[in-house]
Amino acid sequence: MAEQVVGSDAEGKLILILKVLSESSEPLGSITIARRLEDEGVFLSERAVRYHLRIADERGYTLPEGRDGRMITEEGRREVKEALAPQHLGFVREKLELLAYQTTFDPEKRSGRLPINTSLIGKDKYKKALSAMKDAFKAGICVSELVATAPEGEKLGAVVVPAGKIGLATVCSVAINGVLLKGGVPMEFRFGGVLEVRKLNPRRFVAIIDYAGTSVDPSEQFIRARMTSVGEAARTGTGKILGVFRTIPAPAREVVEEKIALLKEVGIGGVYAVGDTSEPLCQIPVALNRIGIVQLGGLNPVAAAVEAGVEIENVAENGLIDFQQLHSFWDL
Repeated sequence: MAEQVVGSDAEGKLILILKVLSESSEPLGSITIARRLEDEGVFLSERAVRYHLRIADERGYTLPEGRDGRMITEEGRREVKEALAPQHLGFVREKLELLAYQTTFDPEKRSGRLPINTSLIGKDKYKKALSAMKDAFKAGICVSELVATAPEGEKLGAVVVPAGKIGLATVCSVAINGVLLKGGVPMEFRFGGVLEVRKLNPRRFVAIIDYAGTSVDPSEQFIRARMTSVGEAARTGTGKILGVFRTIPAPAREVVEEKIALLKEVGIGGVYAVGDTSEPLCQIPVALNRIGIVQLGGLNPVAAAVEAGVEIENVAENGLIDFQQLHSFWDL
């Protein structure tokens, strides 16, 4: 079902057309756009689509590509994201739960699909970005040292890498939750936050965003706001890093510890602290008969690169990738 867009009917149709273009790596013509809208339950004639595309061109949301059709611009992508944001409150938590359910990765078989974050880096800044990430990976301030890359025009998860960019995929913390869910352990997704660490030990959350009250992943927001000091934490042991908070039923502790050990054997960590039954963890209260878990954010190394002055566009929890496509960061 198509998004129900707020605002005037004409503006709503324009946003839906831009949304179709944002999901394509190739130029689309009015005929193709009309068909894809029809698949979403929105019926617009080709003539109507062309009318809205002319408006999109005038506003700088799209660029004509000859007889092939239109490509969406960065300004157009931003317009789609902002226009749809009010409908997506709680969307992040729903997305996390869906990705955990869709995870098929089996650490014992070392096969299956697992969730990733995708970072889009300019080709001219790529080496600088990798250099800035080294300390974070070396210090273990990451979910995994396993990554994947893609050139422009190819996909990482649900993201098509745009021209002039290189895509870098990092393992998302939800991979752990997906493996636990397959093992019969349900997890409550509480919030993402900025975690203060000393001597690389978690101390307290100094900023949090509840998944139920946001349309944008908290890690993306904290990185954009320059609220982290991952590079400093990696070098000195003290700083502010990205963390997430989950809880599990207390009787599941043994199963969780077994799965965490299996994940570590295949190079996936990210579980930073496990609390005691019904006891606060990192100053966060935990409900009766539940255990708090602090996990590292998968975008921590990328945050270190942004701190170093590299402009990076991040799309957290943006889909799944086959485990076999991942390789060591150090191979880069």
